[in-house]
Amino acid sequence: MENTVDADRITRPMTDAEAKAEAQRIIEENFRPEVPVVRHIPTSFRDDTPLPPYGDAPPVHQDDKRIVPAWAAGIAVASIGVGAGVTGIGCGAWLVLQGLASVTLYGVLMVTLPFAGVAMVATAIGGAINKARNAVTKNVYEGPVTQNTQINNTSNQRGMFSRTRNDVH
Repeated sequence: MENTVDADRITRPMTDAEAKAEAQRIIEENFRPEVPVVRHIPTSFRDDTPLPPYGDAPPVHQDDKRIVPAWAAGIAVASIGVGAGVTGIGCGAWLVLQGLASVTLYGVLMVTLPFAGVAMVATAIGGAINKARNAVTKNVYEGPVTQNTQINNTSNQRGMFSRTRNDVH
């Protein structure tokens, strides 16, 4: 009998009321909000105020007495700073190593080309200054030239120590 009902449902179209009821069922089934699980954790708070004779009890203010010591907050902030610093250093090292890994001959030539050009210009300027400084000067001396060389050699030797003095004039 169930097969005939399913066959009837497939072969005959639904009425507007049946379609609306089926759509409502599908929406409620698929979009049903899940109820969150409530965990009941016992606390150490105890309210000794007397309850009213009838009705609900009024709410009681419960102070939050959690205190974080200054040293713990300092360590937390320092650890965040150190972590951020190490992350920055790691990113910088990664970028440098990525750059070194992609070095090609053309890349090296392009980087060193300006330095080679500056060195070539500096060499050319230095050579021009050197040639300008060494102007052509020709000194011609006429007349007799005499050269006197006198060598005085004094030697003192006593025991284990000796001293030799040469004066060339």
